[in-house]
Amino acid sequence: MRAEPFSIHMAEEVLDDLRARIRAARLPPAAPGAAWERGTDLEFLRELLADWAAFDWRARERWLNGFAHFRAAGVHFVHERAVDGRGIPLVLTHGWPSTFAESLALVPLLTDPAAHGIDGPAFDVVIPSLPGYGFSERPARCTTRDTARLWHELMRGLGYERYGAQGGDFGASVTTWMALEDPAALLGIHLHNLDDTPYTGPGSRPLSDAERAYRADVARWDAVERGYSSIQSTKPQTVAFGLNDSPAGLAAWIAEKWRSWSDAPGIPRELLLTTLTLFWATQTIATSMRDYYDMRWHGSPLGPGDRVPVPTAIAVFDRMLVPEGTPPREWAERLYDVRRWTPMPRGGHFAPAEQPELLARDVAAFFAAL
Repeated sequence: MRAEPFSIHMAEEVLDDLRARIRAARLPPAAPGAAWERGTDLEFLRELLADWAAFDWRARERWLNGFAHFRAAGVHFVHERAVDGRGIPLVLTHGWPSTFAESLALVPLLTDPAAHGIDGPAFDVVIPSLPGYGFSERPARCTTRDTARLWHELMRGLGYERYGAQGGDFGASVTTWMALEDPAALLGIHLHNLDDTPYTGPGSRPLSDAERAYRADVARWDAVERGYSSIQSTKPQTVAFGLNDSPAGLAAWIAEKWRSWSDAPGIPRELLLTTLTLFWATQTIATSMRDYYDMRWHGSPLGPGDRVPVPTAIAVFDRMLVPEGTPPREWAERLYDVRRWTPMPRGGHFAPAEQPELLARDVAAFFAAL
């Protein structure tokens, strides 16, 4: 892959149109019952839209462009090298509904850990945008397994023969498939939540009590919270028309997930507005949602012979797989060679944004031990 420098610039007419649409938004009446019980709260959305209309995107754009951006073979990525010139190559992969911006708080912590009181090695950090998110193109069909192969090509194109990988949500699945597809290239993998379900069919060991309880928790959560996934894995294009046309619709769809999956006080408002603007201005909410469709209909279920042989660390944030409670270690050990298991005192699904220092310290400690 040939990497070309890239900078972010949203056209002024796109920003003017966004603000005009926010001002003209038609909001439904508040839902009966408790706030958030039936979806995004009306007053929360009013405040979020007011903040979005007043958001200084140009200042944020300058901040984003302070990082080294590139594009190669249709993939957008940030590439920041260790300040001492001796970094461990590490690719960080985000999930949905996130963008590359979720991981930027990790860059100074990982490229210059000593300056931040972190005891561990420095890293050359690569943060790609998933295919179809922001500034990355998306092919007609793309599973996390396909993306894993693409990331291997990207890292080798950057001159790295061996490297680490880290991720959460779809990024955890991409990282897992990187380790399944080409384990020899990987020094180790680090996950801050789990995305792939290990094989539990014939020939596998019986579920432990903790695993059964965990699966019951997941089933209860699925019954009341999984509606978005059902839509996005069956008819994503239908809802995409509304989300691509209405800032209010886009904000309500994304913000509800960021609020319910994060640990209070949750996500910095500036990052949420950055994420909304990136999806809006690039018109990629539709292509980002295709991950769910492609994974449901074209994904690769894990079988009895699938096991990650690469050393694995898992940072166990309170809402790492979204439902209340977290998976027991033996659940993860069905699939991974777990070398490090770190229960975190705080943080949720969006750990790189919520608790970047906790996450960076755990990443550094894991790779230092390797």
